[in-house]
Amino acid sequence: MADILGAGISHWPRLRELDETFPLRLRNVLKDPTLPDHFRNPATWPEQMQREWAADEGLAAAHEHRAALVRGLRRVRAAIDDFAPDVVVIWGDDQYENFKEDIIPPFCILGYEETVNAQPIGAAPNPWNEPSSTQFQMKTAPEFARALATGLIEASFDVAYAYKPLHFPGLSHAFYNSMLYLDYDRKGFPYPVVPFTVNCYGSHVVSRSGRLHRVDQSDVRPDPPAPSPARCFDLGRATARFLKQSPWRVALVASSSWSHAFLCDKNSHLYPDIPSDRRLYDALVAGDYAAWRETPLAAVVDAGEQELLNWFCLAGAMCELDYRLSWSEFVSAYIFVSNKVAAIFNGP
Repeated sequence: MADILGAGISHWPRLRELDETFPLRLRNVLKDPTLPDHFRNPATWPEQMQREWAADEGLAAAHEHRAALVRGLRRVRAAIDDFAPDVVVIWGDDQYENFKEDIIPPFCILGYEETVNAQPIGAAPNPWNEPSSTQFQMKTAPEFARALATGLIEASFDVAYAYKPLHFPGLSHAFYNSMLYLDYDRKGFPYPVVPFTVNCYGSHVVSRSGRLHRVDQSDVRPDPPAPSPARCFDLGRATARFLKQSPWRVALVASSSWSHAFLCDKNSHLYPDIPSDRRLYDALVAGDYAAWRETPLAAVVDAGEQELLNWFCLAGAMCELDYRLSWSEFVSAYIFVSNKVAAIFNGP
């Protein structure tokens, strides 16, 4: 039986930038002419949100937020180093990067060539004082990707696969940022990576181009839905069943923040759905995988938890393996787009 490690992280883009940029999306929403007027006054915000914003408009909260995220990333990286995997499989979303109008599969395994030139780091200044033109090469594992796709298809799980990018050069942001952050201390990341893409954005993937849009969505024509939480959960289970019979040491990683403010229409895109995230997190801590699989897609969309479908894949794999959380941290934030969780799962 193969050795398997489970982990979860966030690939939040702002972490590539300086702390001053953390409230950028909130500031943009406050400028939205369709935002209800009462939301423009911080005195009407939830108490925790007011504390985060404070007199410095979130700067002290940003320092604390980064410290918590980096602490979690370092802990996950240490677990990966201790495990020394042959390959790292990352479930991540495609945010209108390769999944566009010409083809939108529910799942796609990326069996890219043995190295991939990722896009320039872009953000400058950044926490590493690296030029904006800095590029990184990421190791991939095309033969493993072929084997995984074959195993899932033979198990009647019809996943798509790709040997080269369709639209986006190199690795899209869910995977590229994951690699940057797992190597936050810039000591190198020697493990081959297989990106496993999930159409998390579903009804928003083309209609909103997977990005922030105005609060008023009344004229938006939705796309067909994302795969359901149950289907993502079952994909994770099927992946774990294949890996249990394989010769590889594999780290399975879910990469995403949890509910996103700009996907949470009921909160006028101002802040995420912390109560919904907490309920799922508490179920994960308790090992209540049934609560995860039974979550309806409508509840995920209502909470703005679309990207969390990556974690439903991980939860299914951990359920199949009878793994439980060995460590985790929930980092909540009203003013920084989303809540984030870092987690490590080990066997019984």
